[in-house]
Amino acid sequence: MGAICKNRLGRYNEGIEDYTNAIEIDPKYFFAYNGRGIAKSDLKDYQAAIEDYNKAIEIDPKYTAAYTNRGIAKSNLKDYQAAIEDYTTAIDIDSKYVSAYFRRGNAKSNLKDYQAAIEDYTTA
Repeated sequence: MGAICKNRLGRYNEGIEDYTNAIEIDPKYFFAYNGRGIAKSDLKDYQAAIEDYNKAIEIDPKYTAAYTNRGIAKSNLKDYQAAIEDYTTAIDIDSKYVSAYFRRGNAKSNLKDYQAAIEDYTTA
């Protein structure tokens, strides 16, 4: 998908446009909402990114990447407790999802819950 390449080239607005076009063609294409959310996060528009991740999760409640990406956006907004909840949901869906453990450890560390953070890092 061209949108992925555009995002990797830092052409986020073009990527957002491509994802939006894909969503217009197929409003249930959860991957496009997730990708558009990533581009919006890269532009530091975390609230808009969260809205896209919410839509991806609404369409596919088992899509772990959307929970993790939403957690990242929430962490960037310094809402670490909400981020932990998203990472935990991703882990509940896929207990081997290493990135979610690592990022949850980061969020716990930001809350100064160092022992819990160590446990997540160890699991990761």
